Amino acid sequence: MAGHSHWKSIKHKKAVVDARRGKMWSKLARLIIIAAKRGGNPDDNLALRYAIEKARAANMPNDTIDKAVKKGTGELGSTNYESVLYEGYAPGGVAILVDALTDNRNRTAPEIRMLFDRSGGAVGAANSVGWMFSTQGIIAIERGKIDEDKLIELALDAGAADIQSSEEGFAVITAMGDFEKVRKAILAANIPLASAEITMVPSQTISISGEQAQKVQSLIDALEDHDDVQNVYTNAQIEA
Repeated sequence: MAGHSHWKSIKHKKAVVDARRGKMWSKLARLIIIAAKRGGNPDDNLALRYAIEKARAANMPNDTIDKAVKKGTGELGSTNYESVLYEGYAPGGVAILVDALTDNRNRTAPEIRMLFDRSGGAVGAANSVGWMFSTQGIIAIERGKIDEDKLIELALDAGAADIQSSEEGFAVITAMGDFEKVRKAILAANIPLASAEITMVPSQTISISGEQAQKVQSLIDALEDHDDVQNVYTNAQIEA
């Protein structure tokens, strides 16, 4: 996927965080809770460390983060969330993956299905669209923060798979297993990161515009607004 599409996604996510901060904190608390079930020390639990970093980036108060960690470890009672991946199609055959954390599948599944149906899309079977995506690390760096040649050399030496350039900046692409090593190498060089996350990346994108783009974006917005949804991934590249 082109570098500029990664930056569009970053900007969209930031806008969502800014507009829905209270709901975002609730979602991030769930992410921390489920990660903390594997251990409450972020030094030993990479998933928990990433979840806490996301929460801090969204300006979640430290006491809220601490409470979420303790809920996950059982110190403040137990909350049973599970990760569920829904797959489906938006109008025009656009692939959609919905990453959710829920304490009640019987509630979440029909609600997600209803959002797809209302948009003119449909929920699919397992792996109906999942095969179109791969799990990768994306590290975004603003242009002007680093010399391009230096970044390319540093990132590739650390194990990055690719570096994509756009007007906004650079997207360093890594395999999931190399993400933390590459991220640490970039930070050790005192290069500020715009974002760093493990995400689902489509092998190919579909360019859409006009009415179809509006319908797809409306579905994505509705899914992202659902309390149980953590992330929405698509192979659509929405053109202005």
